[in-house]
Formats: sequence, structure tokens, C-alpha cells
Amino acid sequence: MVIKGSIVALVTPMNGKGEIDYEQLNNLVEWHIDQKTDAIVVVGTTGESCTLTSQEAEKVIQQTVNVANKRIPIIAGTGNSSTEQTIEQTQRAMSLGADAALIITPYYNRPTQEGLFLHYQAVAKAVPGFPIILYNNPGRTGCDLKVETVARLSEISNIYGIKDPTADLNRIYEHQWQCKPGFKVYSGDDPSCLNFMLAGGDGVISVTANLVPKMMYNLAVAAMSKQETIAREINDQLSRLHQLLGVEPNPIPVKWALSQTQKIGSAIRLPLTALSSGYHNEMKEQLKLLGLNS
Repeated sequence: MVIKGSIVALVTPMNGKGEIDYEQLNNLVEWHIDQKTDAIVVVGTTGESCTLTSQEAEKVIQQTVNVANKRIPIIAGTGNSSTEQTIEQTQRAMSLGADAALIITPYYNRPTQEGLFLHYQAVAKAVPGFPIILYNNPGRTGCDLKVETVARLSEISNIYGIKDPTADLNRIYEHQWQCKPGFKVYSGDDPSCLNFMLAGGDGVISVTANLVPKMMYNLAVAAMSKQETIAREINDQLSRLHQLLGVEPNPIPVKWALSQTQKIGSAIRLPLTALSSGYHNEMKEQLKLLGLNS
């Protein structure tokens, strides 16, 4: 299994009662397969993992794995501030048939670099042979996984790669120089993912791909094959959408936009709320320009 290219950070669709809509989830998975998305991340930040119960998260993983039926890699978000709970969640994702785990750094408790190394080492040891993608997002966690620590972790056989949304291009070069050969480096920031992939990144774990999966697939293919002119033309069409999907905390904007395309309902769980009305008109205009309006 190789995970690269356009990887969607999938939303978790919900009905008017705030319950997970599994029929819409099935439809989203089929749509992404049809649109050539390279892999799917479920129950991550965009999937509102923080507001799902453990039972709901497991059911979303199981349902997605069943629908995908090995046609596309399924990556489960399993990170937690507790090492023990992260191990349990990662083992459960493995047993449910996920192809890999995306594991955020422990948040709020702000461990040292040695604590981060031992945390990931313990998780990796508990799931031998199961690929782990590190996820460093200091803006959300208050904790930065340093390149030197990533390099140490990359020597562990089943630590597969890292998602980096910092938009710092220097980091991709540092990861490439310091980590073991074959260690994957993914952008986690749509506005800067073009330059990230042109610099040698292995793909993007994308919010934008929820709305325009085929365009993000084409962008990744062009950028990773160094067809820079084509990649920049696609990215220019998406640049304002990238920005709009970040005007309020993810996944607020993308869930609202997807509801406008009739792919999902408009529900989102507290403490997140619907997109502020001041952004509605411009978002609708961008959806119209991209042929996504309902």
C-alpha cells in the first residue's frame, strides 16, 4: 500500500437531529472513489472527532471501511491526549480494517519532545505492522513535534509519514533530509499545498477535496509530476475557496458549503456552529464559479 496524492479529510455528515447520517456517509465515500481521491481520512479534525462518542467513531470507521471495500485506503484518526487511550483507539481502528492511523500530538498537556517520542513509540509498538501517520498541528494542540523528534520516530518501522499543516516549506526539506528514506511528508494546509508538493511533498490531506475532489486529484497529480504550469492553473481556480474554508474553525465552512451542494445536511455539533452569515454570499459565489451550486 502506498498513500500519496489527494487525501480527503472527510466530514462526518449529520441529520437535523445531530445524528450521524450513514447513508450520506456511504454516498460520500462512493463519490470520492468515483472522483479519483487517493485516500480518505475519517474521524479526524474535519470529521468532528472531538464531538463523536467512541462508539460513533468506531461505527464511522467500520462503515467507511466496509463501503470502500479495499478500493481506496482508509485512514482513521485515533489521536488522544492519553497514550493509553490512543493505543486502544489505534488498535480498534486496526481491528476494524482501517489501512492506517493518523495520530495528532497529545493536546493541552503539552509533553516534552522526549514525551512525544515515547508516546508515539508506545503506540507503534502496540500495533506492529500498522502504518502510523504523525500529525503535528501546534496551532490547535499547543505542542510542536520538532523535526529532530520526527527523524527519530521515522526509524520505527511502522511510522509511515507525517501530516504538517504549518505551511512552513523549510520543514519539508528538513524532514526529507533528516528522516529515513521513504518517509512520507504530507501537507495539511490547502492554501500552501501546491508549493509543498512541488517541493517534493507526497500529497495533501485536504479539506478542499471535500468539495472538489477531482480538481484536487488533478492538482496533486500535476504538482507531484512537476507539471507546474498545469498545477498552478488549477490552484489559481481554487485559491479563494482554499481561503474561504479557513475563515472560521474547520469544519464549519466546509460543512456549510457541502450542505449548499446537497451532498450533506447542514448539521454540525456544538460547540461548533454554522458558518456566520457574513460569509454566505461569497461562499455561494465561489461554489457557483466552480459549478458546485445546487
